[in-house]
Amino acid sequence: MKIDSWLNERLDIVKEAGVHRNLRSMDGAPVPERNIDGENQTVWSSNNYLGLASDRRLIDAAQTALQQFGTGSSGSRLTTGNSVWHEKLEKKIASFKRTEAALLFSSGYLANVGVLSSLPEKEDVILSDQLNHASIIDGCRLSKADTVVYRHIDMNDLENKLNETQRYQRRFIVTDGVFSMDGTIAPLDQIISLAQRYHAFVVVDDAHATGVLGNSGRGTSEYFGVCPDIVIGTLSKAVGTEGGFAAGSAVFIDFLLNHARTFIFQTAIPPASCAAAHEAFNIIEASREKRQLLFSYISMIRTSLKNMGYVVKGDHTPIIPVVIGDAHKTVIFAEKLQGKGIYAPAIRPPTVAPGESRIRITITSDHSMGDIDHLLQTFHSIGKELHII
Repeated sequence: MKIDSWLNERLDIVKEAGVHRNLRSMDGAPVPERNIDGENQTVWSSNNYLGLASDRRLIDAAQTALQQFGTGSSGSRLTTGNSVWHEKLEKKIASFKRTEAALLFSSGYLANVGVLSSLPEKEDVILSDQLNHASIIDGCRLSKADTVVYRHIDMNDLENKLNETQRYQRRFIVTDGVFSMDGTIAPLDQIISLAQRYHAFVVVDDAHATGVLGNSGRGTSEYFGVCPDIVIGTLSKAVGTEGGFAAGSAVFIDFLLNHARTFIFQTAIPPASCAAAHEAFNIIEASREKRQLLFSYISMIRTSLKNMGYVVKGDHTPIIPVVIGDAHKTVIFAEKLQGKGIYAPAIRPPTVAPGESRIRITITSDHSMGDIDHLLQTFHSIGKELHII
């Protein structure tokens, strides 16, 4: 059998299940108004929460570093890829996250996989939230430790699981800070309280919280006023650049530098990206205006959609899941949105549970009141047309 015949058989299964994916071509900078596959659309699915990915100050910082350091890092951080910009950014992240040290990875995905595959040992157990990101799930699979899944943000179930796993040498509670498909916030204060009672470590992935939650945008730790053992994050969402990081004690960072395979064997991100991210953290620390505008938009949109009669999941975050239910109807809804110039893709099984198909809206501070009015008017008209509201 030729390899293409075998792969086509597997692709046919995906197509028959209605979950085949294609790339969409986006022309221009990551701003709300974009040309997608030749059509002008307002994007309501971007993770560029503070609009920094197209901010002139980040572009200037990157261009300056680009002229001095070139386009690529040339190697792993442990060979030829380390630069002064990598080290400056790590110091900035550690200061921002209020930890002793930080270590850059080439993506948030690689940070999660690197930490979870290297830190827990064979006699340990990872307690993982049911809705954790795929990178956490994959990190758990690669770990030598056992994994026990607890129900989504269910502290009673987590405590039961902690009780049931006391035979293990060490226990690690791992959770997203903000859950990407549901917009819920992990109750980090309660998780840390349980961890202290049961002598467990806490690892939080702050990908969707960094730059957004907390008075200064420092994430779920600041939001709840607590200090987890390890904070993982990404630079590709509110920070507006690329790369990931892990932050914690100086000993932990030294351990990762010597054990995390996704750090050791991965080419470093370019210095120009580090310079842009460094500038982004300066902006996030210096001003709260973008966050305040973002949260005013979140309140307005959540309240309006609920008042229309929609089922709106999640907490007060830029991720607003509007549950449609039926997968086919959700696809039709997304197509009708796109026909009205609104790009907000349908989220279906297996990404979410059957009966939980949804339109996942994400808000950025770069959206305008005109964008919001158009979004809400369109949701109202399509909802009526499809007899959803």
